Amino acid sequence: MKKDQSQKIIIGIDPGSVIMGYGILSVSGKNAEMLSMGVLKMNKDASPYERLRKIYDGVSALIRRYNPDELAIEAPFYGKNIQSMLKLGRAQGVAIAAALASDIAVHEYAPMEIKRAITGTGKASKEQVASLLQKMLHIPDASMQIELDATDGLAVAFCHFVQSTSPLQRQKTSSWADFVRKNPDKVHGL
Repeated sequence: MKKDQSQKIIIGIDPGSVIMGYGILSVSGKNAEMLSMGVLKMNKDASPYERLRKIYDGVSALIRRYNPDELAIEAPFYGKNIQSMLKLGRAQGVAIAAALASDIAVHEYAPMEIKRAITGTGKASKEQVASLLQKMLHIPDASMQIELDATDGLAVAFCHFVQSTSPLQRQKTSSWADFVRKNPDKVHGL
């Protein structure tokens, strides 16, 4: 896929070991447009390693097709089931490896951070996130008749778009000392 110099392509990934959602955004300045969204489905009966290979191959194929500048991925959330957490972490790691093998920058976001970037609250349902994405990106109803894992992948890409275009995010500092050092004109004695 060809793009002009002002355009950036972001792939968003909602990792899963059986179903992995993805969304592709084209962004230019403060405008975003959905190019694609869908899911990669792995055979539940396949070995865990065969599924990881399919994730790698699937993400690599998306990279070849869309030539993205960045990959945004949802971080595994802490759960009580250690085995589920391990499977998710492996799926996420393989998707990240596919991006890194193609020299694509990777950005990771927590589930609550993704929901908050779209809905304003970290407690929104998947359906609420999907509905708001549809409105913000002007996605036709026919394109929304898919699994929520796909809209979750698109949500990750949109979260990265919001984070990377926010002036507050560009001024992020790691500590108060760092802020004071970078902004001496904004610090006044008492």
